[in-house]
Amino acid sequence: MNDPFPPQKQSQPGREHLMTPPPEVIRADYRGTGKLDGKVAVITGGDSGIGRSAAVHFAREGARVVIAYLEEQRDAEETREMVEAEGRDCALFAGDLGDPGCAAGLAEAAIEAFGTIDILVNNAAEQHFVDSLEEVTPEHWERTFRTNIHACFYLTRAALPHLGQGASIINTTSVNAYKGNPSLIAYSSTKGAIVSFTRSIATSLAPRGIRVNGVAPGPVWTPLIPATADESGIPSFGESTPLGRAGQPSDCGPAYVFLASEDGRYITGQVIHPNGGYIVNG
Repeated sequence: MNDPFPPQKQSQPGREHLMTPPPEVIRADYRGTGKLDGKVAVITGGDSGIGRSAAVHFAREGARVVIAYLEEQRDAEETREMVEAEGRDCALFAGDLGDPGCAAGLAEAAIEAFGTIDILVNNAAEQHFVDSLEEVTPEHWERTFRTNIHACFYLTRAALPHLGQGASIINTTSVNAYKGNPSLIAYSSTKGAIVSFTRSIATSLAPRGIRVNGVAPGPVWTPLIPATADESGIPSFGESTPLGRAGQPSDCGPAYVFLASEDGRYITGQVIHPNGGYIVNG
């Protein structure tokens, strides 16, 4: 079992460069084999956490990457440095993708930078812990849906004209979509919506040769945790999983590679569960 995380608190959105210890982005022994050579990936929430891990894994496998983020400029720059250290180009795009115009701007920026989009990862999210349903205000509810599922729809729709045969869309959902979480009511609801969105458009886009899948992480050490969780609970974060520890972004990155690559060419409408051992249906 890993050592407990020290208590720490940040404001939203969290910053990876302020986390102690820093998350593991990619295992030192992860060996790229060119699975994504020549591909272009757009990753939302790619400045940190699971999005950063997906970006670096994709780069090690040969892809160029567009990183979208809200305002976390330092983290985004550090992610770009990591991608470029793998010998791949990386472009940055800042903005609130809950605005349909911003989402369209991201798709246009990706085409301007690299000429195509082969992989779309809808990963950006926010969450807010509550003690009861009464604490979920209409503003909290609407903001969480705008960030987590509306942006997913807006960007997928904007990117679709640029996605051809063999393209892959990967949506980040959560273990909470399956087991629920009384402290994350709005967040869990959006993640359930993402599962249904994934399955619905997988069927819709299959005739075009575009695959759509999801990844449903369990508790993972990302900036969302110090930015939203009760500081007193951080030392025990993740210990309730059957494996007895929180996940690292590096535990999730390879799932995105698998779904984006030819290894996953016969898989669509499915969800991979790197969740530490929770048994879920679906």
